[in-house]
Amino acid sequence: FIHFGMNTFTNSEWGNGNDDPVLFNPEKLNANQWAAAVRAAGMKAIILTCKHHDGFCLWPSEYTDYSVKKSKWKDGQGDVVRECAEACKKFGLKFGVYLSPWDRHDPRYGEGEAYNKYFKNQLRELLTNYGDIFCVWFDGACGEGKNGRKQEYDWQGYYDLIRECQPEAVISVTGPDVRWCGNEAGVARHAEWSVIPSELCFYSDVQTGPGPMAEEGSLSYLYNTEQELGTMPNILYSKGLTFTPAEINMSIRPGWFWHKNEEPHSLERLYHTYLTSVGANSCMHLNLPPTTEGLIDERDVARLKELGELIQKEFGKELPATIEKKADEPKTQPVYTITLDCPAKELKYVVLKEDIEKGQRIESFRIVAEFQSG
Repeated sequence: FIHFGMNTFTNSEWGNGNDDPVLFNPEKLNANQWAAAVRAAGMKAIILTCKHHDGFCLWPSEYTDYSVKKSKWKDGQGDVVRECAEACKKFGLKFGVYLSPWDRHDPRYGEGEAYNKYFKNQLRELLTNYGDIFCVWFDGACGEGKNGRKQEYDWQGYYDLIRECQPEAVISVTGPDVRWCGNEAGVARHAEWSVIPSELCFYSDVQTGPGPMAEEGSLSYLYNTEQELGTMPNILYSKGLTFTPAEINMSIRPGWFWHKNEEPHSLERLYHTYLTSVGANSCMHLNLPPTTEGLIDERDVARLKELGELIQKEFGKELPATIEKKADEPKTQPVYTITLDCPAKELKYVVLKEDIEKGQRIESFRIVAEFQSG
């Protein structure tokens, strides 16, 4: 995640949409430096906050003047989105976009269809002008507009536009493809099941994770999909199952935007988050906020490199082993015997993966170790 924008220059987390675009001036902006730092950690993609809640656009949108074209940066001729997309291509990374549905600057916010049309126009710009988009990341922020007005978002219209322009892109968090784990602290559940009842992806006004029924640690809530779900607000009956894997997101430092006095989290915390997110069947989405110069802070670059090296050190070597399947076990409860061809003291992690071409079907597993002397 790259959180960058007007908030970077006002030393804030949420802008009010009234800041002068002239403030945006990252004189040393180098998206190649961003991509190199991400690549060094072994990460696979970048998602850029193209417009946060303040409404300031990091690309020269045709539909508003509240954008980089009114900034000092490159005399108004710059395009952060393009530079980031091109850097991703150069470094072999996928590129995705974040576009906040809440816009605290645009006067159409809260006017219903007028704002939805504006939002779709901006979304189409991002989907058609910057090459392949692997992910469109929506949060559900829906604050007040002028005179306390609330905007009713045309979510289905947004989704249809994405499917039209970027059919291979996944729609994350407030969307049908990837769900949020429910917090911004990088904490996943013991196991984030990918197969869930479809209504657990969308309830209330903002998606907040798989909901209370998934917290029980049991898959019993999957079995009777016609049952009445009285604990879920505004929902009476299940509409079936969906394959919707989870994502955790957190920032490498306390804030989402860069603040000079903040330090990156410890290597131990970041690595623990990796183990308990990726290790819990979830995607780890780590935020890296560029500075006012337009560079990733060297402290963050160093920590990111440490993280990548540690992951490679811990998981870069698979131990040699022989595997036998017990023939007389039930097909639904297979037993495999794995014999290490090396001393057991070298074994530190067991990584289990499932062939998901047929969906997620494994409900539980047990690992038993036997040690032979000598």
